[in-house]
Order: sequence, then C-alpha cells, then structure tokens
Amino acid sequence: MLIQTESKAQGWRAVAVFDDRGDALIFVGRSSTQVRQEYLEAFAELLDDEEREHVTAIQLQQWSGAPDAGRWNHKANLKVPTPTKVRLAA
Repeated sequence: MLIQTESKAQGWRAVAVFDDRGDALIFVGRSSTQVRQEYLEAFAELLDDEEREHVTAIQLQQWSGAPDAGRWNHKANLKVPTPTKVRLAA
C-alpha cells in the first residue's frame, strides 16, 4: 500500500554548517529556486545572534534516490547573510 502525503517531494534543502557544532537544517523546499528565495528569512528566524556568528557556510543540497532510500547531495554553497548593525540616532 502506497500512502502519499505530498503531491511532490520536498527534494531540496538549505543546511547551515557551523565551526563549533553539528550542522543545522534551515529550510526544506520543492525546488532549488524556492530554497534560494526562502532560506534567508528562515536563517534569521531560526538562529540566534550567537549561532549566526558560528555559521561558516550554508549548503544547498538535493535529495537523490527513493523517498525511503537515498541521500542528500551537495549542489552549491549559498551566501551566508552578514549581520547588520542597527545604528541608533544620537
């Protein structure tokens, strides 16, 4: 019996690579375009300031294989957002 919960598999993801801990999933999407459009917002929402300082790379990965038997393949590195400093008016 085959149970499908999605019309299309979520085959792409963005993963943050840290210099001091294991990797962290940032965003999962149906296409590389969707992941590229959404990962910046997810990065800002999911990670606190201290965690963002330790991110060395963000990898774009694609699922290869069957839904229950496959692996994530590295496709590209995405731009790591730089922290923005808020200037206070004097």
